[in-house]
Amino acid sequence: MIWDRKWTLFAASLTVIVAFFILREHWRHALGLAPYLLLLACLFHGHGGHRHGDHRTKTDDIT
Repeated sequence: MIWDRKWTLFAASLTVIVAFFILREHWRHALGLAPYLLLLACLFHGHGGHRHGDHRTKTDDIT
């Protein structure tokens, strides 16, 4: 079976519907976990441009 756009939309829609019903029944628990989820999101957020290697500029190369 080829996974095409139709199946992707179906899976995304089904995920949203299931998440809605789960959150509707367990809203207080989800809000209680929100600060920890935000902390985890901050910790695992990728910072691709932050290199801590050699910080020389091009003018430092000219001697």
